[in-house]
Amino acid sequence: MQIKGKYKAFEDLPPFKRTWPEKHITKAPLWCSVDLRDGNQALVNPMGVEQKLEYFDLLVKLGFKEIEVGFPASSRTEYTFLRRLIEENHVPDDVKLQVLCQARRHLIERTFDALRGCKKAIFHIYNSTSPAQRKYTFNKSKEEIKAIAVDGIKCIKECLDQKGDLEVQLEYSPESFSTTEIDYALEVCQAVVEEWGDCATEENKVILNLPTTVECAMPNQFADQIEYFCQHIPGREKLIISLHNHNDRGEGTAQCELGLLAGADRVEGCLFGNGERTGNLDIVNVALNMYSQGIDPGLDFSDIPKIASIYSRLTGMEIGPRTPYAGELVFTAFSGSHQDAIRKALACRTKMGENALWDVPYLTIDPHDIGREYEGIIRINSQSGKGGAAFVLEKEYGIAIPKAMQSLFGALIKNITDTKQREISAKEVYEVFENTWLNTHYPLTVLDLTERHIEGARGTNEEEQVTAMATIKWEGETIAITGSGNGPLDAFVDALKNTPAPAFKVLSFHEHSIGEGVNSKAMAYIHIIKEDGIEAWGVGRSSNVGRAGVAALVSALNFKL
Repeated sequence: MQIKGKYKAFEDLPPFKRTWPEKHITKAPLWCSVDLRDGNQALVNPMGVEQKLEYFDLLVKLGFKEIEVGFPASSRTEYTFLRRLIEENHVPDDVKLQVLCQARRHLIERTFDALRGCKKAIFHIYNSTSPAQRKYTFNKSKEEIKAIAVDGIKCIKECLDQKGDLEVQLEYSPESFSTTEIDYALEVCQAVVEEWGDCATEENKVILNLPTTVECAMPNQFADQIEYFCQHIPGREKLIISLHNHNDRGEGTAQCELGLLAGADRVEGCLFGNGERTGNLDIVNVALNMYSQGIDPGLDFSDIPKIASIYSRLTGMEIGPRTPYAGELVFTAFSGSHQDAIRKALACRTKMGENALWDVPYLTIDPHDIGREYEGIIRINSQSGKGGAAFVLEKEYGIAIPKAMQSLFGALIKNITDTKQREISAKEVYEVFENTWLNTHYPLTVLDLTERHIEGARGTNEEEQVTAMATIKWEGETIAITGSGNGPLDAFVDALKNTPAPAFKVLSFHEHSIGEGVNSKAMAYIHIIKEDGIEAWGVGRSSNVGRAGVAALVSALNFKL
């Protein structure tokens, strides 16, 4: 790739005193959904009226108070949709419909006709102001472009005089603000506000929407644009500064957040970032970023899976698996060290209060807060470690293998995933565990086992004695054995001393139960070292605690990599 003067760096603004780097976001902005216009026009198959009605109802339930419903003068579908919203009473009293319109008289008049019967609306008028648009699209001077904007405002005022029952809030966008000379953008916006005149009050502020129609600057440069604009536009107290970010550089969220630091009051965007080219701002992303910082976003994203399902069904758009908060894999850990940290933190949190500070490694928010589940957090592939495999066994099957055994089990699982070259399921993880320890029968098999318990004399410190009588097979040879000890496992160990089985020493023993009540089972884990110095782990499961220990010992003697 050779640039050869074809591209140039984004130009800096005139010198001014910026304050945004020292500020923090402390409250949510005004939110405006533009899914039904900007998002809809970017769909391969735009939504029909019925789909848009359902989508509108979803946006209302999520808590949006301002919803851009379309460009009613542009098509029959857009016009019909607006009429049905009004005539069928879909619009709650606290929700404002926003309509989009170019600064052209016949379109403005048609839009007002579509609004008849509406109580209050945001009339969003726009025209392009950037050098490229002036040069290529309109072939007009700066004065001529400004006149288009001012004439549009005059027309709206004339129509309002004839529609006195409609409460209108004005929104003006200098389209391509991001590439418009900053002082010229100020000049056009000031002319618009002056023409609107006394219609602008502190109770009914003018919305000046400043779109990054094409994202072309770094986020800090965009923040400079917004703060410079806020500092130099007259009558700031009667204005709402609004952002409308696109994502051409992949920085839409960052530009929005820095724009809010720089003084913006309002944000336009779409669910999951739907929109032209690389998309509009993802409102879900920005809102949940705020939530993760302890700020109430004022929107209800407590059931992201349901919202995502409706969104995909109505738009035909898929949500990428790595999309923040909503993607299939965003609460999934493949890395072994990540899995181990998550597993330990979640285990500790079971002993904490529901609202304990969330500080789980690798998880920015509690998945439960947005309707996600923990079951998908740990996934097992070739990058997984001992903690991930152990977590799956415990979470899915209640099997809590000892920490000292986890490295061995993790290595077995890693070998499987390396061989298969894919993720393996929880069922496959369990099958490895079962086949390695629970279902082994060679070289040692217990054909039958009888225990005789002899209690110590009452009033003495004599321990209970257990005699174990068993028939076993060792490498195919049937052998009858007898031994005694202070418990079933100890007695069985004693009995094995007179067999060809190798001598061994028990290094550790662990046990726990699975389930509750009469249906519970005991899990036993034993760690031995044989006379040749080889260590082995064994696992046993039984409804009888003593028999679980015996089964674990058999498993250890049968263990081989």
